[in-house]
Amino acid sequence: MMIQMLKLEEQQSLGEAWCTLSELVTKPNRSLTLDLIRREESVSSTHSQHCGKLTVHAEECFSSKSTADIILRCIDLESKDLFSKSDPFLVISKLVESGISIPVCKTEVLKNDHNPTWKPVFLNIQQVGSKDSPLVIECFNFNSNGKHDLIGKVQKSLADLEKLHLGREGENLYLPTLVGHNYENKILNSKLLVDKFSETVQHTFLDYLAGGFELNFMVAIDFTASNGNPRLPDSLHYIDPSGRLNAYQKAIYEVGEVLQFYDADKRYPAWGFGARPIDGPVSHCFNLNGSSNYCEVQGIQGIMMAYTSALFNVSLAGPTLFGHVINRASVVACDSLSTGAKKYFALLIITDGVITDLQETKDALVKASDLPLSILIVGVGGADFKEMEILDADKGERLESTTGCIASRDIVQFVPFRDLQSKSSTRACLNMLVQFPK
Repeated sequence: MMIQMLKLEEQQSLGEAWCTLSELVTKPNRSLTLDLIRREESVSSTHSQHCGKLTVHAEECFSSKSTADIILRCIDLESKDLFSKSDPFLVISKLVESGISIPVCKTEVLKNDHNPTWKPVFLNIQQVGSKDSPLVIECFNFNSNGKHDLIGKVQKSLADLEKLHLGREGENLYLPTLVGHNYENKILNSKLLVDKFSETVQHTFLDYLAGGFELNFMVAIDFTASNGNPRLPDSLHYIDPSGRLNAYQKAIYEVGEVLQFYDADKRYPAWGFGARPIDGPVSHCFNLNGSSNYCEVQGIQGIMMAYTSALFNVSLAGPTLFGHVINRASVVACDSLSTGAKKYFALLIITDGVITDLQETKDALVKASDLPLSILIVGVGGADFKEMEILDADKGERLESTTGCIASRDIVQFVPFRDLQSKSSTRACLNMLVQFPK
């Protein structure tokens, strides 16, 4: 190909331009026109000249939103066990150009069943390539030693599986069998059937931005005594005279730098908890800016300044309670919802320790699960964060309140600070974090 022979160093530069992805996707038509700039040849020169414009357009691949919901079953499977029926499960793999198959999905194992029907599998169409990309569906007999027996297999695309469903026909499994020096496919009596095939479109964060939604950032900071004396270098709240950021400042900066592009007015509610303001009792939700009337600060720098100021105007105390700040954030989200505003709220909670109001926090989260609100909890320091994993219901068990109500969705994403040390990991967390209510 000619492009492979192109030597960029021998080409004449017509200009260059820069933008962030967030600048592009927040435009109503997802188009952005940039000035092309060509810098002078001299390395020491700071002069540059405008030499045209470049229009960039972003388009989200539709297949990335489409998910196939499939129920598969088999009939007349052959027995692979001597004294009992087989324990079958399916492995679905995609074929890449090199011919290698890469597993993308596996069903549960069904014990002693020659006519199994597995739970639904969900395949993102982008995950497998396209509806016409070949898939290998293999049926195995489970063995506890990990050496599973291949019962049979088929090769079909998602489009083929949809046709099987519509035609209510089964596809015979085959088994590669050694004949002489070559393998031949032995057609079996066993069949694969598709009981359900449907496609759904999952609306994405970009869809909501295009529809006029705005993301609003909020932050709550742990000021409990377990963080250590802020005046000592071993404290998580230590303000280094050299300008080196502590863990709290880094977390604010890492998350805020990503979210600020999606917040039009850049006015952020900011709270502290677990401290005793001057001449007052311990507060589990106080305005970080010191005001008794309003909680907002201007920009990421405003959060940083309010945080530093608060360290000199409160006494670290305890215990560590989340319920108050979650309820406060819920009020903000609820008020916005009641006025019909197209806003979604992301609350960042930065903490160093184990919370002491676990059930109260669950109650607050269950209540907030119907609101346009998600919560990112960042754990700093070396404490045991097992309770945070409970709040982050990634294992499928929804939170339950004291009254027995179940959360309508998982709105919490927990991440240790050490895993938040790059922009890519921060963005990955935020992608998981922002889940709009139905």
